[in-house]
Amino acid sequence: MKTLARLLAAAAMVGLGAPVAVAQHTDQGAARKEMRAGNILSSREIEARVLPQMRGYEYLGFAYDSTAMAYRLKFIKDGRVVFVDVDARSGRVINRSR
Repeated sequence: MKTLARLLAAAAMVGLGAPVAVAQHTDQGAARKEMRAGNILSSREIEARVLPQMRGYEYLGFAYDSTAMAYRLKFIKDGRVVFVDVDARSGRVINRSR
């Protein structure tokens, strides 16, 4: 019975994770579409602007938020995670967590 309960719990978690994966895929597609239309900068252009400002930090990657039209770059240093939010249209840093 415990095994069945564990399987059901695992299946429920997998089911809950599916909408998140779809949302991320949709935002990636939106970023690609907006970039091709010339509305936003590419992730490479954003990285080229931000990474030099973050010397000493390890770059972990980025996510694109289609609603805000912003990239969120993730860094880590000494066990602390820092997020840098960048306007996808201008490349201007709009927020940095500390």
